[in-house]
Amino acid sequence: MKLLVVEDDPTIGEPLCAGLVREGFVVHLVASGQEALGSAADDPPDLILLDLGLPDLDGRAVCREIRSASNVPIIVVTARSDEIDRVTLLELGADDYVVKPFGFRELVARIGAVLRRTSTVAAESAGPIEIGSFRIDRRTHQLTRDGEPIGLTPKEFDLVAFLAADPGAVRTRDDIIRNVWDENWWGSTKTLDVHIASLRKKLGADMIHTVRGVGFSLVDPDACS
Repeated sequence: MKLLVVEDDPTIGEPLCAGLVREGFVVHLVASGQEALGSAADDPPDLILLDLGLPDLDGRAVCREIRSASNVPIIVVTARSDEIDRVTLLELGADDYVVKPFGFRELVARIGAVLRRTSTVAAESAGPIEIGSFRIDRRTHQLTRDGEPIGLTPKEFDLVAFLAADPGAVRTRDDIIRNVWDENWWGSTKTLDVHIASLRKKLGADMIHTVRGVGFSLVDPDACS
């Protein structure tokens, strides 16, 4: 996932970006409203972390302008909790907010929650995903093959839907755990292997590929035969 961080204080922005990179994000840091608008238009990110206290433009105006042109998720950052409430949040078009000083783990959790929420809405609005003879409908939470339903547990469905959102793309183990389970998951990652094994039994061994040392990808098994 690619994040655009808009923060004019380098003592905050640089270590924040370094931490987000360690979490597996691709991060671009800008220090002004004008840079934010330009970067959001020229190289659209998956999420914007926007400080409202910018040196050149009012952060609220920047948020509204970005929202008028794009549905990219926006988390706004403010130095004072009384500067923003849920009504203001809706007026700005932002998806969430954090108040300085904030905990890094809390921020990562909020980023993950917003990305999951917006990706789910986008997937549902985009309609079912069809891969070969398989049809994945996130609205009804159902997977069928040639019209026949395949019984999956809720987590199995979430896993196959996540992989199917970008067929052929290799998803890392950390990325899968963060998006399908929880960004603060402390359990063993072997649970992912158990679910992958179960899906292969139900869907066919050729549908989910293992990329050793990286992760997994979902493909059309008929196209590989």
